[in-house]
Amino acid sequence: MAVSLRRARVIIRKALEKGREMQLKPLSVVVLDAGGHVIAFEREDGAAPGRFGIAQGKAYGAVMLGMAGTAQMARAEAQAYFMAAVNGVYGGKVIPVPGGVLVRDKKGAVIGAVGVTGDTSDNDAIAAMAGIEAAGLAGEI
Repeated sequence: MAVSLRRARVIIRKALEKGREMQLKPLSVVVLDAGGHVIAFEREDGAAPGRFGIAQGKAYGAVMLGMAGTAQMARAEAQAYFMAAVNGVYGGKVIPVPGGVLVRDKKGAVIGAVGVTGDTSDNDAIAAMAGIEAAGLAGEI
């Protein structure tokens, strides 16, 4: 199973809706496939133009490490040298904070990741989960 474009669009739409419901700052949302390639991206009006790179970095780290943003942050705090080495391997593309959410199929296999940025990292993760669940998939914060 893979994240289809149709599901990616649902994820983005519902994540943005959740952000508006929570009165968050303007969000940017990216959906990646299991290989770290962009399926879809949207940036709300008023979101900073550099948010694509942040959303992608959150999702990219999650999918490439098989480790959601919260776990990456804990690992970075405990072993900063490990995350520095990982970022060296991946060309500085990994942003190890909440808001990078793994997407799993019903059997638990990683099929992609969602990156949300714009508000606090914890709120970004909540918005990402709302989108993933609306698409009928499982997320790991």
